[in-house]
Amino acid sequence: MPAILPGRTDIYALTDSRLSLGRPLAVVAGALLESGVRILQYREKKLKAGKMLEECRLLRRLTERAGACFIVNDHIDIAMLVGADGVHIGQEDLPVPEVRRLVGPDMLIGLSTHTPEQAVAAVNAGADYIGVGPIFATQTKEDVVDPVGFDYLEWVARNIELPFVAIGGIKEHNIAEVARHGARCCALVSELVGAQDIHAKVEAVRRAMKQGLGPDGTPAAR
Repeated sequence: MPAILPGRTDIYALTDSRLSLGRPLAVVAGALLESGVRILQYREKKLKAGKMLEECRLLRRLTERAGACFIVNDHIDIAMLVGADGVHIGQEDLPVPEVRRLVGPDMLIGLSTHTPEQAVAAVNAGADYIGVGPIFATQTKEDVVDPVGFDYLEWVARNIELPFVAIGGIKEHNIAEVARHGARCCALVSELVGAQDIHAKVEAVRRAMKQGLGPDGTPAAR
């Protein structure tokens, strides 16, 4: 397994070309990695497979150079072709055991979950980490489920031993509260890739997240 696993105290960044202010992927990803982001997911919904393969090959080179964990959303075949560290799937995608048969024992499998039942099922199915959300309403993903709020996040923090990443509508202004409710790893999309100054935004988000964590990296008292 990769040395960097979602779930450690960190920012989990996702790409989205629609929100990147017209900047090339290499520029956006380069700025994220240079700012210390060490978990990067490629998530593009509207591109052709050939273009996605080309971009993922680029990101694999950049993340390897930075020592970062590279995860591909949905596209198991592309993740395998580029040697990604992981693939992230949803509840309606191929089941985790079938994905494992394809990718082998060394690739991370992340699974989006929205309920306690789905989280338990993810553990039993052999997922390496889970997504928890959407915490807040989000406009960056189509066909998204209703926000789960903090109740489900707190339940996962108390009951699930798998690493997890909180996702959905997380911004600089609310990430401290997300951390206080149990999240040590938070995924952001538009807040990062849509920032005019990505370096400054990553630093600001990190500072804000630390406000919700105690000195030992655990959630601060509310």
